[in-house]
Amino acid sequence: MNLKVKPFGVGIVGCGLIGQKRAKALGQGGQLVACADIDVARADSLARTSGAKVFRDWRELVWSPLVDVVIVATLHDSLAEITRTAAEAGRQVLVEKPAARTAAELDPVMEAAAKHGVKVRVGFNHRYHRSLRKAKEVVDSGALGELMFVRARYGHGARIGYDKEWRANPALSGGGELIDQGPHLIDLSRWFLGEIAEVQGFAHTYFWDMPVDDNGFMLLKTAKKQVAFLHASCTEWKNLFSMEIYGKLGKLDLSGLGGSYGIEKITWYRTLPEMGPPETTSWEYPMSDDSWAVEISEFFDDIRLNRAPSAGLRDAQAALKVVESIYSESGYDHCA
Repeated sequence: MNLKVKPFGVGIVGCGLIGQKRAKALGQGGQLVACADIDVARADSLARTSGAKVFRDWRELVWSPLVDVVIVATLHDSLAEITRTAAEAGRQVLVEKPAARTAAELDPVMEAAAKHGVKVRVGFNHRYHRSLRKAKEVVDSGALGELMFVRARYGHGARIGYDKEWRANPALSGGGELIDQGPHLIDLSRWFLGEIAEVQGFAHTYFWDMPVDDNGFMLLKTAKKQVAFLHASCTEWKNLFSMEIYGKLGKLDLSGLGGSYGIEKITWYRTLPEMGPPETTSWEYPMSDDSWAVEISEFFDDIRLNRAPSAGLRDAQAALKVVESIYSESGYDHCA
């Protein structure tokens, strides 16, 4: 006999582009029951898709008995406060990366989550792209042998007025490109290589007229001297995602994230005993991105099975510590 599992009541705080993506990806595991946004019209528009209740104050939403799970998709300056309050209300939380503007902002969030026994997942959805899932499968199988280093680039093109948007305001964003797309690269590097022991890097504003960085360069090392050589850029001019994972027995070459980033593709180059040209296998994923749906489905399972989320607050804090170290080294007073 198949018993239908009751979906979780989901409340979304922040009903912009990301909040809307989250709502569409809930699947059968969650039902949108509440929406809140500083732009009430935007909350109302999203709420109409499912008959959800609109709250003018996000605090009322997180304490509402309708809500089991809170998704926090706001600007960076309010991510930590909303997540902490939702945890104090006993709600399970998915908060978008970077989860805060600074590593210190996450300390009270972690304390609240532990005290109230709730789970907090951080939205590192790039782990769930098909090509990254395939890469993790190959790496975990041992087929690449011991990993040596990762090389990755992530950047987006220009749009007029970018330097006037909220991301260019350090009080709202906590920094520039390094804290925007950088955390995805840092998180993926830690996912494959493990904990980062040494941080070197440089952040700089080359093009945009704004007080935050438009390019961030990172050289991260594990205790075993495995290296992640990373570059996050908002002067890429053409959207780009590229990641190469090198092991002693071969390498994986990933590109694209779908949409404007191009078709997701992964190529596996296996070294041969006689060396020379490697044996090559490729996979392409031209279908629509399912990372958001796979991620939230796993989080619903985390809650039901009472297991710790694979991407949590400590992962977010580790990424932010890297970001802060490079900002300090580069002379940026982020969050100013």
